[in-house]
Amino acid sequence: MQTLVPLYKDIQTRFRAAGVENPGLEARILVKAALGVSDADLITGSAQTYPQADLDRLEAMVARRLAGEPPSRILGSREFWGRDFVLSPDTLDPRADTETLIEAALECFKGQEPPKRILDIGTGTGCIIITLLAEWPGAAGIATDLAIGAVDTARLNAANNGVADRIQVVHTRWADGIDDRFDLIVSNPPYIPSKDIESLDENVRRFDPILALDGGNDGLDAYRMILEQGKSRLKPGGVMLWEIGINQLKDITRLVENIGATRGRVWADLGGIPRVVEISYGDK
Repeated sequence: MQTLVPLYKDIQTRFRAAGVENPGLEARILVKAALGVSDADLITGSAQTYPQADLDRLEAMVARRLAGEPPSRILGSREFWGRDFVLSPDTLDPRADTETLIEAALECFKGQEPPKRILDIGTGTGCIIITLLAEWPGAAGIATDLAIGAVDTARLNAANNGVADRIQVVHTRWADGIDDRFDLIVSNPPYIPSKDIESLDENVRRFDPILALDGGNDGLDAYRMILEQGKSRLKPGGVMLWEIGINQLKDITRLVENIGATRGRVWADLGGIPRVVEISYGDK
């Protein structure tokens, strides 16, 4: 049986030959997950051998990565804002860009009373609202999703992250049937124009659900619906925060202003791209 370091280096070599972007990092992630080893083991070069079942599991993971599947999908989870979130075929794989929405929410309520009631429209894994509930122990909220698999996944993630008693995850379209009013409404809706879906990165196109990607002809269908529904569901003085796509800020601003709402602050992601916008109705 191969010992750890030769095995690890062999996987790196295979990943490099296949054009994997970060062969060393991804080899390390899979080896650690399959064999239960630490970074220290990989550095010190443990001479331990491993059961064939563990090696077979590792090889299956490697084969999936070589076939184009992202590591997070192989492992079935993704870290977001320092917490682990289970993925399912019905959920978008959370991106680091979406952490900008968390930063925006915390900034919006900095120095004032945190929101008591939060609505997350199109929750997916639940990573946004669950993170906010964890950051604000006095808050509670509702999360919605049209995909029943996403609803189940968000409920599991809420339990895993200790906020299940403060969140209701509802199977519905957008905010249909939600009659409460909220201090904060958040959403990372589908915003890719339909015509652009086929040109997305293969990892996204093949493994993220189309329901979480396709925003209609101009990519703005979800925003129109959320903007319409938000007016009756946002408390006076409340705020909505949306994640938006590349080059959408101008169109989003026009959409918001056309119905008499206000587009407030904008937050850029780590790449400098406008990623989150603040929306309100009337005076904040």
